[in-house]
Amino acid sequence: MSDVQERDFVFDDKDFEEIRVFVKQHTGISLSDAKRNMVYGRLSRRLRHLNIKSFADYMDLVKQPGSPEVGDFINAMTTNLTSFFRENHHFEYVRKTVIPEVMKANMATRKIRIWSAGCSTGEEPYSLAMTLASSIPSIDTWDVKILATDLDTNVLAHAERGVYDIDRVESVPDEYRRRWLMKGKGSNSGSVCMSRKIKDMITFRKLNLMMDWPMRGPFDFIFCRNVVIYFDKETQKKLFDRYADILIPHGHVFLGHSESLFKVSTRFELVGNTIYRKKD
Repeated sequence: MSDVQERDFVFDDKDFEEIRVFVKQHTGISLSDAKRNMVYGRLSRRLRHLNIKSFADYMDLVKQPGSPEVGDFINAMTTNLTSFFRENHHFEYVRKTVIPEVMKANMATRKIRIWSAGCSTGEEPYSLAMTLASSIPSIDTWDVKILATDLDTNVLAHAERGVYDIDRVESVPDEYRRRWLMKGKGSNSGSVCMSRKIKDMITFRKLNLMMDWPMRGPFDFIFCRNVVIYFDKETQKKLFDRYADILIPHGHVFLGHSESLFKVSTRFELVGNTIYRKKD
């Protein structure tokens, strides 16, 4: 019996192509043929939930002007895999190199602005906040803000709560755990919660990287890790040109372990393992 015959819904080339075009237009993500089974698996759950009989009918619903299903569609299509202090060499570079540079450059304004683009469930911006809070002397005399954005409203809601299972925080350094994490109480018993000081440093917002950006910057550095791997080269070029425009002179951008700006942008130079600095 074929794979298609075993499925609850017909999912042919036309269905996949319609979804692929819509995803590219609305998120910038390029879905390869290898993602076909993933797309079916994730969206078939929406069809069952809504009692819709075909992918064609489902896409008609998604494409209706102002359709509330667009948000659920995008949530289903975006991948969210993250952990605290993932690729820890980035946080070490921030602690040892970026923070001293930024503090020296911004001594007059005492402002530091960071963007975590594609923040998922919040582990990355919270890791940044703990790094900054632990590394900047007299941080209360500085105006430090982290903007954390994502397309997926479900993961943003999780991130904003700042509550995690105990096994999720095993990668947090012991010193940070003692200072910035609290044992959950009541309904959060058995979990850990981010301290108010750490949470107050971060603003979580829904943002589509392909659309207009409401913020003007400038940012001192940007984390955009394991995001552009889903974009084609032309989309990447446009995005990193926009990143360069919104960064301070010599500002840094941090990418995921399998991402590179080779043949993507000439406005940055490689200064570390997937760490780039904006040129003059």
